[in-house]
Amino acid sequence: MKVVPKGVRSPAVWLLDLDDTLHDARTASMPHLHVSFGQYIQQHLRLTEAESDALRRRYWLRYGATLLGLMRHHGVEPAHFLHHTHLLPGLEERVRGHRADLQALARLPGRKVILTNAPAAYAARVLGVLGIGRLFERVVSIEDMHMFGQLRPKPDARMLRWVAARLGVAPSRCVLVEDTLQHQKSARRIGMGTAWMQRWLRPVAPAARHLVQAPGRPPQPVRRLVAGRPAYVDRRIRRLGQLLRA
Repeated sequence: MKVVPKGVRSPAVWLLDLDDTLHDARTASMPHLHVSFGQYIQQHLRLTEAESDALRRRYWLRYGATLLGLMRHHGVEPAHFLHHTHLLPGLEERVRGHRADLQALARLPGRKVILTNAPAAYAARVLGVLGIGRLFERVVSIEDMHMFGQLRPKPDARMLRWVAARLGVAPSRCVLVEDTLQHQKSARRIGMGTAWMQRWLRPVAPAARHLVQAPGRPPQPVRRLVAGRPAYVDRRIRRLGQLLRA
């Protein structure tokens, strides 16, 4: 890990999400993960398909990650869950990035770090197909997001602060490039810059722009492309090349 000398202003650090930020996860992995998550929950919790799907969605809305709910309420071992749900045969044939985005990423000044709630093996497969692994200083995957003996993936603000500290920079010198608004909101809470990536998000009609209510949690925006931007988002972008003009 590079150490920044005291008193020297460090370069900007771009914290880039992976799925639906650097590639089209809707095609490559998300439908297949929904199936594998559901099958895992059915097999290990002995639920029906409908019960499994409802539980998966409820935990994602409540905790920001299905795995957190499974760990908290059912004692699921994270390494076991991540391995079996991310086998994803044929993933490499489905991964699709955007050439202009990948070219812009290579020209983007500053340090670049992958920050993903996906496991390291999955991230390595996707980056290998895209051919951009060399552009990143490091990959921070979900296995790295343990603090105080607990798993704390995005949108945990304490984990985001810890990542900045490990990189030797203040949170204010980091920009989170991400498609999920919950994660952007946490980043802004600790002073990070935020860029909301929307190339791969599905458009929605104005009538569908609503908030979803999760049990015990404040309403959260739907994870789809919408007009405008929340106050905690610095820039709403459709392509990574827009970061070059930031």
